[in-house]
Amino acid sequence: METGQQVAAREAVAMASDLIAFDTSNHGDPHAGTERPAAEYVAGRLADVGYDVTYLESGAPGRGNVVARLAGADPSRGALLLHGHLDVVPAQAADWTVHPFSGEVRDGYVWGRGAVDMKGAVAITLAVARRLRREGIIPPRDLIFAYVADEEAGGWYGARWLVDNRPDLFEGATEAIGEVGGFSVTLGEDLRAYLVQTAEKGSLWLRLTARGRGGHGSMLHDDNPIATLAAAVARLDAHRFPLVLTDPVRALLTGIADITGVPFDEADPQAAVDRLGPLARLVGAALRDTANVTLFDAGYRSNVVPATARATVDGRFLPGREEAFGRELVEVLGRRVRAEWDTLPPVRTTFDGALVGAIRAAVEAEDPGARVLPYLLAAGTDAKSFQRLGIRHFGFTPLRLPPELDFSALFHGVDERVPVTALEFGTRVLHRLLRTC
Repeated sequence: METGQQVAAREAVAMASDLIAFDTSNHGDPHAGTERPAAEYVAGRLADVGYDVTYLESGAPGRGNVVARLAGADPSRGALLLHGHLDVVPAQAADWTVHPFSGEVRDGYVWGRGAVDMKGAVAITLAVARRLRREGIIPPRDLIFAYVADEEAGGWYGARWLVDNRPDLFEGATEAIGEVGGFSVTLGEDLRAYLVQTAEKGSLWLRLTARGRGGHGSMLHDDNPIATLAAAVARLDAHRFPLVLTDPVRALLTGIADITGVPFDEADPQAAVDRLGPLARLVGAALRDTANVTLFDAGYRSNVVPATARATVDGRFLPGREEAFGRELVEVLGRRVRAEWDTLPPVRTTFDGALVGAIRAAVEAEDPGARVLPYLLAAGTDAKSFQRLGIRHFGFTPLRLPPELDFSALFHGVDERVPVTALEFGTRVLHRLLRTC
């Protein structure tokens, strides 16, 4: 007969595969919701074991969200929110080794879009939620499980909508666990650190417009808006924003130095980052603001110079840098380009308290000798929305990863996949955590 842990581990793998098979691609159209089938699946798995489930659609048809609560032993303590998103970024099947929406289990991995970001994590929390209910476990505090829509487009029709319209679902929540963190980084022979996100950059979506005189492509033109805008985004691409050593990055690099014995020079954090191998891409982006052009739209015929050219820039700024970042963007782009933008705020908390202690204990119980370190995420999550309710946020989905896996490259990448053993490890650690936090 299977143990409770074996059942949870098996379910996590199976549910990750099932969830990936739902094509919940988010193309940025708020009215083209794709999350409903996955949300209904999650609601069914929770209801199966006796949860009182709230299913609702946020702002538009198909934008399915699921929330359930497990009462804890001490209702006077703040509740812990565990949240994950059901949407994914699109994928081109022709580029993949397996179909991105197959959920195929192969070579020790679950493959498909969302395996890492973040249907694998959803499956872990769902498997543990089911185990807690099946076994009649009463956690120390209330647990709120939320599975939401639209994170990949900023959460306006997911977490943000829920916070604005149904804050009652999160009543009493003081802390939250979500993406992106809890994954292991191998620093030496059988020596791992698990990174917990305690901060994340703010997001800024920049819309650029250049205008000029349109006309025949055969004529002389000294006011071509395509050339003007192309020059502006080229300057932005070449620009490097100032290096800023934030507290979580300092703590991460100091912790790695303690583990490896290689000194960390605060005057040259880039050198410490460069020694991190595949992790350097993730940590390096947390040293400074970034701005990358992602869309460019201009022209309608090969022999016509258009009057307008447009581009979109994905900007990310460090905590405390929003105003300086905006000023620097305008200066680099120049006066001939009109810039408008929307922003979502950064997130940050300190790496301390009872929850952090419980995270450490849960990880170390399953991986003796491992270290738990904070870090700053260069991307954004639904924590931006939930922090509006005064909820303190940590990114923590426990995954023990093979040292050869370039995990950060799998986010939004081709052949996204998660090890079966990592999902199984995650169910063990999260179960320990929720029974003690």
